[in-house]
Amino acid sequence: MMKNLEDPYAVVYRQIHAIVDEAGERIELVEHSNCYGGSAWARYHYSKGPLIINSRSVGDWFRYLISAGKVELNLISPKISAGIESVLVKEHEVEITYSGLGGGGVGATVTRALAEDVLRYEITDSGGGRVARGRIVLPRRERLIIGVDDTDNKTQGATWALIHNIASLLDRSDARYISHSLVQLFPVPIKTQNCVATVVEFACLPGKSDGLMQDFKDMLQRYSVSENTGMAVFQGFDPSSLLQYAHRCKRERVQFEDALEVTRVFGVKPLIDGRGLIGALAALPFYASPDESVIPG
Repeated sequence: MMKNLEDPYAVVYRQIHAIVDEAGERIELVEHSNCYGGSAWARYHYSKGPLIINSRSVGDWFRYLISAGKVELNLISPKISAGIESVLVKEHEVEITYSGLGGGGVGATVTRALAEDVLRYEITDSGGGRVARGRIVLPRRERLIIGVDDTDNKTQGATWALIHNIASLLDRSDARYISHSLVQLFPVPIKTQNCVATVVEFACLPGKSDGLMQDFKDMLQRYSVSENTGMAVFQGFDPSSLLQYAHRCKRERVQFEDALEVTRVFGVKPLIDGRGLIGALAALPFYASPDESVIPG
């Protein structure tokens, strides 16, 4: 028997999150797509808008770095058929207004309005040749990045797999697991095999990071088979201040004392301070960069 489509013109995003910097001026909008082709079309058009600083796709996650504000878009097919008109940051919420022509209007309305973790929405009719608009309200979130290294030994374990499985298990509405990267480090003599650290990223509601960090630490200590595990945590919008140290760890052997100094200078939390802390710290700035992070120094 032929099945019926519940809504033949809606491909709803899985999740949408708004990660906001400390000043409330920059927002990373992170959309988990259910249709890569449709999201790639949207990214092409949205990226032409004046509020968009840059954009990229990481697997089926589409990420837009945006300036807070409001603009008027002159939608002209096929040059710019859809875009983001406004991003308003409030104390606990972020309001985003999309607009689009034709199929782009469908994407601007029901496709995003019905995504998981959207608090409220207002949409116009869409489809055909009309211009449509949709406003969604998202919880304001903070970035939490966890770097880990040295959880295995010569006979068992794989850090990248353990960290992904822990992050997947701990994913919840107040702390969403959104990225995972393997980070190639300098092949020091003291290593299991490949000398690769792992970093995962969460989008957390305010006040929920501490509970997640403790849960992650407990799980890591439970399942690690190494006595030298390191776990480092960065709470903030942009960990690029750690890149110099990270690239050094890709090029040469770094001493444990140097890693401890980095935690003090840059305010990184060393939740587990085994020898693996060296690589755990180096992994942090490569969050959401899985294609770049695997390249040797």
